[in-house]
Amino acid sequence: MSPEASTSGAAPDVAPRPGSSPIDVLGRWRDGALNRIEAASSRFRLQRIPLRQRIMLTFSLGAFALSAFLAATTYGFTKSALIRDREASSIEQAYRRATTVSDELLGNNANYTDILDRLGLGSTGAALNAGRTWVDASGPSGLGRTDIPPSLEQRVLADRQPARMVVNTDRGPTLVVGIPVPASDGASYFEFTALTEIQRTLQNLGRSSVAAAIVTTGLGLLLGSLAARRSVRPIGDAAQAAKAIADGRLDTRLVVSEDPDLQVLATAFNDMAAALQLRLERDARFASDVSHELRSPLMTLAASAEVLQARRDEIPERSQAALDLLVGDVGRFQGMVEDLLEISRFDAGAIRLHTEDLILAEFVRHSIAASSLPTAELDISERAETLLIHGDRRRLFRVIANLLDNARFYGGGEGVRVLVSEALNEPDPISTAWIAVEDRGPGVPVEERTLIFERFARGSSAGRRSTSEGAGLGLSLVDEHIRMHAGRVWVEDRRDGEPGARFVIELPAEELV
Repeated sequence: MSPEASTSGAAPDVAPRPGSSPIDVLGRWRDGALNRIEAASSRFRLQRIPLRQRIMLTFSLGAFALSAFLAATTYGFTKSALIRDREASSIEQAYRRATTVSDELLGNNANYTDILDRLGLGSTGAALNAGRTWVDASGPSGLGRTDIPPSLEQRVLADRQPARMVVNTDRGPTLVVGIPVPASDGASYFEFTALTEIQRTLQNLGRSSVAAAIVTTGLGLLLGSLAARRSVRPIGDAAQAAKAIADGRLDTRLVVSEDPDLQVLATAFNDMAAALQLRLERDARFASDVSHELRSPLMTLAASAEVLQARRDEIPERSQAALDLLVGDVGRFQGMVEDLLEISRFDAGAIRLHTEDLILAEFVRHSIAASSLPTAELDISERAETLLIHGDRRRLFRVIANLLDNARFYGGGEGVRVLVSEALNEPDPISTAWIAVEDRGPGVPVEERTLIFERFARGSSAGRRSTSEGAGLGLSLVDEHIRMHAGRVWVEDRRDGEPGARFVIELPAEELV
């Protein structure tokens, strides 16, 4: 009867219910979570998740998968080692006691209960089968013959083969070892070893592994957040630099990093910004040079036209009509050249505001009186009479004049109304003033309400104008001047339901003291 020979029986798992340990529960939860993530990713593309969240998610899932793998591996190895060592010691001890039982039976000791009591079982249970007689020595464990599986009993009693098996009893998982005793025909010794202590150890290990997995996942999330912040920072710097360039600061550049990957990005961005700056400066110089070159011949033409205009009565009627056309075109040409020069100053960054305090209502009245539509209807709210704005008088006058010219070009000059008021629907209306110019023209389509503030943009309704005046620079200058005054301008439909357009200027204001 060697211990090695006794290990030929089956060895089921120790756990009372397979898959009920914390690690198994964690594994099932992980598999379910991965399945849900895969199903969700089939409905929503990963690219919809922001880059920073993707990096954090990757780190978190990686940390969770690694911690779950290590926890499951540790649990499995520990479980196998504990069970193997416990089985080996229990089997060895069972064989020693079976040898003692055999010696007692060979000595003709027929008191089976006395034989079991002399084994010193302690908390270990035992049962002795002698022919048709069964004797239990359950002791504190409460385990006896009723806990022997029929298959194990058949193998030991009928086949006379040593065997072991792990079974579930009222006391929890139990190792049952059955050994035939050769000293007497049909005698067999069974010993029961409770494995509840190993089960508690494995449960504590499982809980510790789950806690460690949670902590590791949290650390992975923290590490992912730090890595995402550091990884996305160059993209944020590039975005800020691009915004600065879009705002007109063409000398903005990225700092070239020592990182080879980021170095390529920064170098390419700086090269692009330098090329863009060079091209814009070249275009600005071209517009400025052309405008300057045109001023001299235009002044000559204007002077010549004035001379002819002074002697208008001396020329034929047909020549007078041609003279009127010449004077009108020269005037429009001069206005376009002045606009081009103003735009070139914007592009060169040479615009300097000469600001002063302006009483809003008074300033608007004077601007309308000096414009091309001095008869335009003016409506000033009671609170707007007490508003003060801080701005460049000449440039703000140009803004109002351009809007009135636009209303005259588009609406024929009839029914133009200027409304001055505090800002509507604002938390602090006194801090913002509105100057609105309404006309009765065809209006501006919604899709063109941003386009018309671009240079040389006249919109699809230009062909329906009553005149061909305008080169598409007036509204662009309005937008440039208002932005320099920390305001904004937009176009909308008239609020009284009448056809036409409503251009609104919004400027910072304060109340007169």
